[in-house]
Amino acid sequence: MQEILETLILDFHSRCRKGYLPQPIIRQTCLLGSEGKIDAVIGVRRSGKTWYLFQTMHTMHRDGVSWENILYINFEDERLIPIEAKDLHLIEKTFYELYPDKTDEKCFFFFDEIQNVQGWDLYVRRLLDSGRVQLFITGSSAKLLSTEISTSLRGRSLSTVIFPLSFHEFLRFRGQNPLSSHRVNSDIRAAMVNFFKQYLLVGGFPEVQNVSDFDRIKILQEYMQSIMYRDIVERHNIKNLVALRRLISHLINNYAQLFSVNKFYNHLRSQQIKVDKNQLYFMTECLQDAFFVFLVSIHTDSEKARQVNPHKLYLIDPGMVIAGLKKSSPDWGSLLENVVFLELKRQGWRIEYYRTRKGLEVDFLVTDPISRQSALVQVSLNMKDKTTQAREFNAAEAAMTETGIKTCYVITGRESGVTHLENGKLVIIPAWQLAIDARTILFPGTGIEDQRIPLPHF
Repeated sequence: MQEILETLILDFHSRCRKGYLPQPIIRQTCLLGSEGKIDAVIGVRRSGKTWYLFQTMHTMHRDGVSWENILYINFEDERLIPIEAKDLHLIEKTFYELYPDKTDEKCFFFFDEIQNVQGWDLYVRRLLDSGRVQLFITGSSAKLLSTEISTSLRGRSLSTVIFPLSFHEFLRFRGQNPLSSHRVNSDIRAAMVNFFKQYLLVGGFPEVQNVSDFDRIKILQEYMQSIMYRDIVERHNIKNLVALRRLISHLINNYAQLFSVNKFYNHLRSQQIKVDKNQLYFMTECLQDAFFVFLVSIHTDSEKARQVNPHKLYLIDPGMVIAGLKKSSPDWGSLLENVVFLELKRQGWRIEYYRTRKGLEVDFLVTDPISRQSALVQVSLNMKDKTTQAREFNAAEAAMTETGIKTCYVITGRESGVTHLENGKLVIIPAWQLAIDARTILFPGTGIEDQRIPLPHF
């Protein structure tokens, strides 16, 4: 094993010195790089976690860190199979034998998909305690640094979630410079609408950005198979593949809709498909853990009401939705809602849906956890139809009255404007604009660098 590790380390440094380490597009998210803590990069498979590590390495090198002070190990490399926890000490042993002059220098270790090694956390804790290594790890599990590790690492880590490309990053991938949405002319607006239509169709997985439609669908379907087998079946030892496939298919074909495990369980029973209800709950949790699906609760102060009401479900990427649909054409309004959800989720806000006392629904009630400000967000593909307009306005107006929130943002395909109501206003915004300036639009003056937890009043 030590000989294999030596080969991997030397090959990596050779690629770095020759300029072969990939130069990815700059992602909007930044690693915190805190002393004495593990930086964990988590997210769905193939979302760009590894390339994000490469981005961090390039930044370090530009800031003066030698390539020889950086170690990168990919634990999905077949040459490392079957590496076990007892072998992990060979990593730093091999590294320092190759570079003995680095023993007293600060080094940076990057471990890709280390979750594949059972018991990895004890090794990482020892490295962390040595004080001479800063650690960066990746994984495809939301529980990577919570329920899956020993208590010795609790409180010693910071997580960064990597999503597939945002619309902002999608534009940069195509060589476009996403300016502030407030400084655009009519030509740029038209171009942004067209780019956003492409984004709805293609999605944000980096690998599928410049391939044919046929190849894109094929690649994304392979991603879904990989998530199902590697992150669900193998990782959680799921045996009932029939029920799991039905669940995944149901989620894909009912995106941006209400979902209840209990109702789906009854549906499977009516189809003579045997499955334990608790097992179905567990499968749903596993799909959330793998970042394949997100479930949004109803806004309520009652925990019981939150539990008994159905959730709204959203998938990780619009391109993956299209790749997995049974029907030939998606519901573009629901797909737009899914993309709006993902943009809100990227901001780190708490997201709920709101139902008025008369049963009218507003898609999102969003709360900034630092400033505690809240906003209502309604999604409608277009507002030209009078019936649609009346439905959206009535729901928004009722929600504003009941919550005391004075503004509801209506996200559309291309329309914009402001409508003043008796108890507030509706701000109509095209989706591409929200995707570029979400924080500025919904919570102006609460940029990450400006946020402070408010002091209590006595």
